[in-house]
Amino acid sequence: MDWEFSVLDWIQTNCRCSFLDCAMSLMTKLGDGGVFWILVTLVMFFYRRTRKYAHVSAFALLMCLGFGNLLLKPLIARVRPFDVQTAVDLLIDAPKDFSFPSGHTQASFAVTVSIFLWNKKIGVPALVIAALVAFSRLYLYVHYPTDVLAGVLFGVTFAFLGNIIANNLFRGKKDWDGCELRL
Repeated sequence: MDWEFSVLDWIQTNCRCSFLDCAMSLMTKLGDGGVFWILVTLVMFFYRRTRKYAHVSAFALLMCLGFGNLLLKPLIARVRPFDVQTAVDLLIDAPKDFSFPSGHTQASFAVTVSIFLWNKKIGVPALVIAALVAFSRLYLYVHYPTDVLAGVLFGVTFAFLGNIIANNLFRGKKDWDGCELRL
């Protein structure tokens, strides 16, 4: 855990500036409650071309909620870094739930990988946004690096599992040509 504080403190010492304070506070809002990613998923349901990936994304988000937020967070009950290093000035309201895994990161990567499976041109910028959301959690001192890494791992895994579930559920259905992995 010492190395994790070293990373967080390095970010605080070497990266903090007024521009990033504002930018990271805004980036992290994209993950608040998963609302932005839920809206992206809902918009994808409106278009025939993206509907199958909306299903992938929705399945992935449900797994993030169930496994990451409802099971792991209370089970592991990891306190947040700002609760340990109390001298840090928080730029956002202190989250009330536990730290592991990062739900913001998990949801961001679940949806963006779902998008990437459909369209790499849109998926790459979406992955950049997801990476910025993940970094914002470190910058803002509300997650440990392992919380964020686990969020990335779970989000990516759930997107691929969502792809498998969607393909199996909708195999042979009209207007469903499958979500083959085109990596």
